[in-house]
Amino acid sequence: QEDLVESGGGLVQAGGSLRLSCAVSPRTFIMHAMGWFRQVPGKEREFAAAISYTGDIPHYADSVKGRFTISRDNAKRMVFLQMDSLPPEDTCVYYCAGPGRPVLPSPHLTDYAYWGQGTQVPVSS
Repeated sequence: QEDLVESGGGLVQAGGSLRLSCAVSPRTFIMHAMGWFRQVPGKEREFAAAISYTGDIPHYADSVKGRFTISRDNAKRMVFLQMDSLPPEDTCVYYCAGPGRPVLPSPHLTDYAYWGQGTQVPVSS
């Protein structure tokens, strides 16, 4: 059983929206924060957004603030990333990560124990 499985990626036009989902396995879903990261091939993976276990403390990278919204449904063991007003430079592979820190969401890759396989989001101009 995979611990984190992303879905919802796909081709989107510039200015459009997309909602990514992450299904979390029971053994991975503990009372910790969860995160989304992204990576352009050949570049380092970077932080996009993270959320506390309770869902009331989000944290965003400056590059996505105001356009992305992270949320979670603990009853269903799901984490979501709503992405709006997508420009072509948001073309990346998006990764779900967790569990993170016990309370506060973290932007640091090393704070996350497991990673999904990633879902591609090409944004056409």
